Amino acid sequence: MNFKLPKNERLHSQKLIKELFDKGSSFFLYPFKVMVLEISAEEKGTYQVLFSVSKKKIKKAVDRNLVKRRMKEAYRLNKSEILTSGHPNKLIGLIYVSSEIGSFQFIEQKICKILTKIAESPESSKNAT
Repeated sequence: MNFKLPKNERLHSQKLIKELFDKGSSFFLYPFKVMVLEISAEEKGTYQVLFSVSKKKIKKAVDRNLVKRRMKEAYRLNKSEILTSGHPNKLIGLIYVSSEIGSFQFIEQKICKILTKIAESPESSKNAT
């Protein structure tokens, strides 16, 4: 299993980020708001993930970066759950909305739940609000 998180798996295109926020469906699993958008097969061939932490909730940049590093690591270690689902053309936005800095175990547990939800029900994640 490849445990890397290369640049082509990170969502960095301004056009795709805008499309995710405009057309994507979302659901909430504390402390994350998750945005999901299925894209056409010719655009990209893999999952792309966006990690975000609110400046309004966590004031210090050091703490925001700590939470983002924990989110990226938890995703990197558990991304195999969604890669085996067979629907590789999705944009995923993980937005941390809590004002407390979560431990790595807590964040990893929640990201595992999010990834299994995305992997097992691609249609229901479209219709979720």
